[in-house]
Amino acid sequence: MTAAIRPADVVNFFEYEKVREDRRRRVIALKERRRVEVGPYLSFVFENRETLLFQIQEMCRAERIIDDAKIQEEIDVYSALLPGSNELSATLFIEIADKDQIKPVLDRFMGIDTGRHVWFEVGAGMTVPGSFEAGHSDEEKGKLAAVHFVRFSFSPEAARAFRDSEVHLVVDHPAARARARLSDEARAELLTDLPP
Repeated sequence: MTAAIRPADVVNFFEYEKVREDRRRRVIALKERRRVEVGPYLSFVFENRETLLFQIQEMCRAERIIDDAKIQEEIDVYSALLPGSNELSATLFIEIADKDQIKPVLDRFMGIDTGRHVWFEVGAGMTVPGSFEAGHSDEEKGKLAAVHFVRFSFSPEAARAFRDSEVHLVVDHPAARARARLSDEARAELLTDLPP
């Protein structure tokens, strides 16, 4: 289980400025190892304590937050993304380079966060479905966010198989049917979130 983020872990923004560039470089490199692209539009960045603490620090810096209660609010928001026991947790980005295509592409992805459209395939046919955080789409109004949060809960068997098997991240939705094999580097990085 990932250790909780506490207010004492958040450095005040004056002190944070002194270490920000070094921390930023480290987290960018970490996120690259934890990023899996599936098809032309979808990128999953698997979160951990370090990536989320960085996001909290950046929010406190940008908004000049010094009040303990407001810092706790940021911690509460981002802590919801911490992976639990036998879990991987990701931020899914629908990335659209052409600004004229943002709405048409997002419209095609409507419903990706409902039903079973995203899963891990571990080894020979073992699947681990993704479960999306609610509130990032409104089908009645035809609106879909470009950022979603998805959690994958592994059985002990699937977590063990993740260590020794080929692993794919699969998307099966009318807007995208694709699969991406996790590189050895990405799989090794994500294994740090799954218990031995």
